[in-house]
Amino acid sequence: MIVYEVNLDVDDAIAVAYREWLEAHVRDILLLPGFLGAEIFECIDPPPTPQRHSLCVQYRLAEAGDLERYLREHAPRMRADGEARFAGKFSASRRVLRPLSSD
Repeated sequence: MIVYEVNLDVDDAIAVAYREWLEAHVRDILLLPGFLGAEIFECIDPPPTPQRHSLCVQYRLAEAGDLERYLREHAPRMRADGEARFAGKFSASRRVLRPLSSD
């Protein structure tokens, strides 16, 4: 299993609209091959900077090849949608995690 984590820093002025869009975005991603599930978290520590809202999405994928396929075939289009709707009002950073145990 692989965890694909997306950390989001969102302007408070668009936080509600962004969250609505993000929930639909996550549902769309979960329809793609290899995605097993996802959770959206509100980041509370460290607290976001004033006038900002911090979110974290953790997607679970069956294997690294599924993530590679997503990044190659789907990510550019799906990222462009968020950028077109909320340009300049959010930022995203990403990382990939591999569990050390299968508990």
